[in-house]
Amino acid sequence: MSKWSHLPNEKHIVRIIAEVKANPDAWSMAWSAAWDAAWDAARDAAWVAARGAAWDAARGAARGAACDAAWDAVQELAWDAVRGWRARDAARDAARDAILALVAWDRAGGLMDSPAEQINILALLGDQTALLMYPAIRAIETTQELV
Repeated sequence: MSKWSHLPNEKHIVRIIAEVKANPDAWSMAWSAAWDAAWDAARDAAWVAARGAAWDAARGAARGAACDAAWDAVQELAWDAVRGWRARDAARDAARDAILALVAWDRAGGLMDSPAEQINILALLGDQTALLMYPAIRAIETTQELV
């Protein structure tokens, strides 16, 4: 039983952790392709909003602990397989942002089955959940195309 097993999006969090562990390079490429200087500012705002929503929704400990536990799980991945620290950081950030969105907003799980292009459009329109989820969904989509 995981520290986030009580959350509605637990299966998606588990999937994100498994996917980034199995395909760290794809996650790094998805992150790099998704973000430029303009996206960084929007992502930072979305991250702050998601973190605040996670804390507010939990009234303190439950979701915060789940978010921290999921973050720790991502941190423990075998990052040696990823080429270079920048690629490693990009893969980790993509996973972290998706997990944060899944912890903060129950509706984030509904985006997991949507095509990356649809999520990108929502992100461009200012949807903070989509903004945080897009690199993860793109990475998952990319790895499925390779199979």
